[in-house]
Amino acid sequence: MPFFTTDFEGLLVFEPKIFGDSRGYFFESYNENVFQKQGINFRWVQDNQSSSSFGVIRGLHYQLNPYAQTKLVRVLDGLILDVVVDIRKNSSTYGKTFCIELSSTNIKQLFIPPGFAHGFSVLSEKAVVLYKCDQFYNKENEAGILYNDPVLKIDWKIPLAQQIISEKDKQLPLLRHCRNNF
Repeated sequence: MPFFTTDFEGLLVFEPKIFGDSRGYFFESYNENVFQKQGINFRWVQDNQSSSSFGVIRGLHYQLNPYAQTKLVRVLDGLILDVVVDIRKNSSTYGKTFCIELSSTNIKQLFIPPGFAHGFSVLSEKAVVLYKCDQFYNKENEAGILYNDPVLKIDWKIPLAQQIISEKDKQLPLLRHCRNNF
């Protein structure tokens, strides 16, 4: 199977089979049958795409219940450090982070279930990120955690002087003060 487990319940790395030759490559970035064989039965309702330059840090974002989103994240162009934080209060990995490099070269994807805050940093000159969601975005239920919460100790792999963060993301609360109904 093209799925690899992590130490976080439900968090999976998906590596599709790549068919390559002198013309280039082909792969199925999503096949419902393959996902269902893994026990993943979701109806994807929204695709989100972003383009960002080197040094951009987006996150850490999530949607509260009942609008919590399952995500399937991949990179169409470039390289990112994808980061999730487990915010499920009864989880053995609550408050812990998982980081993985996703790129247009390694073609890995991250399957993120509800109960994780998500963010990424751009490590290449530019990166185009696409992710599928099983719930529609709901502004009233958006929430987040400060990207540089000292308890999380996330190394975004971007020098401090080159970090580009939105004003909105700079105002997010620490994990211990975040809105959380997981």
